[in-house]
Parts: sequence; C-alpha cells; structure tokens
Amino acid sequence: MLKLGNELLNDPFLNKSTAFTLEERKAYQLNGLLPPKVENIEEQAQRLYKHYLLKDSLIERRRFLMEVFDTNRTLFYYLFSQHIVEFMPVVYDPVIAQNIEHYSELFIDGQYACFLPITDADNLSLRLTQAAANRHIRLIVVTDAEEILGIGDWGTNGVDIAVGKLMVYTAAAGIDPRSVLPIVLDVGTNNETLLKDELYLGLRKPRVKGPEYYDFLDKFVKAVESLFPDVYLHFEDFGRDNATTLLEKYRPEYLVFNDDVQGTGIITLAGILGALAISKEDLTKQRYLCFGAGTAGMGIVNTVYQEMLHQGLTPEEAKQRFFLVDKQGLLFDDLPDLTPQQKPFTTPRATVPAGVDYTNLVEVVKAIQPTIIVGTSTQPKRFTQELVEAMTKYCPRPIIFPLSNPTELAEASAQDLITWSKGTALVATGIPVDPVTYEGTQYTIGQANNALVYPGLGLGVLTCKAKRVSDKMISAAAHSLVSLITPDAPGAAVLPPVAQLQEFSNTVASAVVKCAISENLHQENIDNIDEAIHQLRWQPIYQEIQP
Repeated sequence: MLKLGNELLNDPFLNKSTAFTLEERKAYQLNGLLPPKVENIEEQAQRLYKHYLLKDSLIERRRFLMEVFDTNRTLFYYLFSQHIVEFMPVVYDPVIAQNIEHYSELFIDGQYACFLPITDADNLSLRLTQAAANRHIRLIVVTDAEEILGIGDWGTNGVDIAVGKLMVYTAAAGIDPRSVLPIVLDVGTNNETLLKDELYLGLRKPRVKGPEYYDFLDKFVKAVESLFPDVYLHFEDFGRDNATTLLEKYRPEYLVFNDDVQGTGIITLAGILGALAISKEDLTKQRYLCFGAGTAGMGIVNTVYQEMLHQGLTPEEAKQRFFLVDKQGLLFDDLPDLTPQQKPFTTPRATVPAGVDYTNLVEVVKAIQPTIIVGTSTQPKRFTQELVEAMTKYCPRPIIFPLSNPTELAEASAQDLITWSKGTALVATGIPVDPVTYEGTQYTIGQANNALVYPGLGLGVLTCKAKRVSDKMISAAAHSLVSLITPDAPGAAVLPPVAQLQEFSNTVASAVVKCAISENLHQENIDNIDEAIHQLRWQPIYQEIQP
C-alpha cells in the first residue's frame, strides 16, 4: 500500500526527511510537512555529525544516533559508514551495556523488534508475523538475555543487544536492514533489581529453566523456520547452561549460529593464527590455558581444538594441549559439577606436578607452562606481572589475550602486558585499545571483536544460501582474517583493524562461500563469488519509492 504524508515520514525504511525532492513532496503529499530546503544525504550526515559531537557523553551520543536510527535507517547507516571506527564502540560494545541497564525506564520505540514472552508460547507465529510486517526476513538475532556481555541477566532489556548486533551486520556487511528481525525471548529474569523496578517492562517472574524452557525454544525455532524458510538464525547472549546445548541441538538441521560459542571462537582463533604468523610457530605445538571456562571460553577452546584436528593432531593429542581454569582453579577430571563442554578438556591429576596450589592462577601457569592464555573470566587484573614474567621465562613470544569486557573487567591492560613482557607478548584485547609504545616501538593492539568476523560469515552464508554453518566454514573465516595482517612489520597487530571492517567482511564472505561450495552446503548456484556478494550487499543510498 502506498504511504503518504506523515505515514511515509514515520516509516524508517522509506523516510528521506529533507532529501525528498520537490517532485516527491508533491507526489506523496509532503508539502507543508518539511522545511523548504532539499538536502542530499551527505549534507544531512554532516549536519547530524556536528550535532553528535555536541553531546557530552558516549551514552548521550549513542541515544542521539538511535533517534536517527528510529526515524531514517538509510541516513543512519550512511552516517555509520562514514565514522565506523568511532561509532562501533558507541553503537555497540561497550556503550550499549549502559543503555541495556536503563532500557525500560527510557523506552520510547520498539525499533521493529519482536518481543516473545513465554507466557504466550502458543501465539509465537502470530507475533512473528506481525513483527515481520510483510518484510522478507533473512536474518534474525535472538537473545534470552541471560548473559549480556559482562553485565549478566537483563531480561527483556536485552532486546537492545539484538538490535545492536544487527546494526553491525548492516554497517559491516551490507545486510539489508529491511530483511532483519531482532528478537528477545522473555523467559523471566533472576535480576532482583529488575524484578523490583516498577518501570521494568518484562515478565516479573524468575527465569524459567528445564523442560518448559526447552519446549518454548523448540516452538520458537520451528515457528521461525516455518515462517521464514531461508532465514539465518543467530543466537546471542544465552546462558552457559543453554548456549551450547541449543547450538548442538539445532545446528545439524538448521542454518543457526551462536556468536558467543562460535563467533568468539572464530575471532580468537584468527588472533592466535595471526600471532603464530608473527612468531613463526606451529599451532599444534602450543599449550593453551583457558581462564574462564564458561560459554565464551569453551566456545573458543572447541574452535581452537577443531583447528588442531584440521592441522593433523588426533583428538587425544589435541586435548592434552588444553587446560581450563575456572572459579575452582584448574579443572581436574574428577571434579563434580563440570559442564558437558568442560569435561573433554579437563586435566588428569596424575599428568601435572604434585604439591602445587592449582587454585592460584600464577602457580598454575608456572606448573603447566602454557604458551597461550586467553581470558574470558570477567575477573579484572588477574593477568599479573608475576604471571607474565613467568610465561616469558619459557616462552619467547607468549600469546596473551585478555578478552573480558567492558574495560573494568579486563584481565589486564595491553600497556602492562607489553611492558611486563618487554615487548615480546602477542596481545589482543576484547575492547578497542590505542597503540602501545615500548622502547621506541609502537605496538598495534588487535581487538578480538566478533564484529570482525560474524558479519562476513553471515554475508557468506546468505550469499550462497548455505544449508548450515560447518566447522570448515568457521576455519575458513578465521584463516581469511590472517591473510589481512602484516606479520613482519614491527609491533604488528595479530588481527586486522576495525577501520577495514567493510572490506574484510567481503574477504570473510568469499572464503565462507568457497568453503560451502566445496562441502556442497550451498543452495544457490554461483558462477562469480565476488559479484554474488556485491549483488547481495545493501548500500545506504536513497531509492525511488515504489508504489
């Protein structure tokens, strides 16, 4: 149905605001509803950016950008594309965490998201249909918000993480914003602050667990697959007890992806491969210590383990190269309450020295001598000077990735790691970090940001209409990022910079499509991969309105 007047101006997918031409204003009954001047999108973006810079805080800047997003998607993404490095941490992590904490009290607009409470589990198809509003949905990001970033359980407020993730998909990989749908599954919350907050907009009940929860998820997945048969379903920020379970259940049959399990694994593997390209060492000879063996930590472990298998190790040989440290200390195979994901990688007591305090991280490092240590613990400052200096005694180029975020939860700062290791540590962080200078050399710090990989992965699977996401496709995505670093440059980063996000989303997509075709997992016949990717990419350019 043709939209006219204010109805057209209120549609964020069609609105051009002051860029409507005089002819369009006449044809679509906009005369009198806009100022006389006709602007182009560049002029609009310049004006908005000046306004953006007047905001005093990052959270106020984010909220201003969200006003643009709510009213004019094309202009928002044009502006985003002009300032992608500056806007990434504002639009998404870490600033989005502040917005999630205040989502209910500041709520004005649903932003075309879909809210699915477990109390209405029998009407999922109706809610999904209404939220889609006759759009061709090809990409969904869904969360139940049990483990949002480093801030925990935020119930319905967590819908903002799905909205933000999809923004990055479009900004980085050109996924058409009309084809995406952010979804929050409200199964209650165990956040007492929310339950006591009279302004909280979600269900006021404890988080549902067990069979009732899994039955609800099953109804949801089946409804999605029935309504949107060529959809790519991205799971985000599910709790450690559910994330891997859901992925393993639906991955064999559907085109699903879990960013916390797989995305974090891909980008960390890429960082490790980049570090090894710099040190000229072999992955199959490394000893890997996981500090924080939750969803993200174990997702990384499994991804690196699969890569070791690809590179020739047997399962038994590969598993011996992993060590897990969680709240109990080093995880031994005889400990109770181990998760199914942890059990294959636990340590037999007889294989490590006796008489060591294995609840002390530094003592663990001294005893098992890892060459790689990856932190996903959200325990700040646990990678100490003593730990780093211990690693440098037996490892010429230790790989140390403090990935917890936001900043106050990081296991160490990049500056300290470079200084304590005398410039030998190969470092990636979970947050953006300025270059570090040590004894005359500038060290560029790679950011293990999932945004470097999941948009390109999504672009690839959508381009070829992949049947599912395989381990080989994940490996191909990681290796494609390594091809973009400069390993022989002094102070080289282990990962490419966010500034090239749009370019290397194409690189990742191309590698994924090639792999999918080689595995016969594609459903779209493609003669020219680069051209197919280009054709799928949406550009933030005003289009002629179609009746």
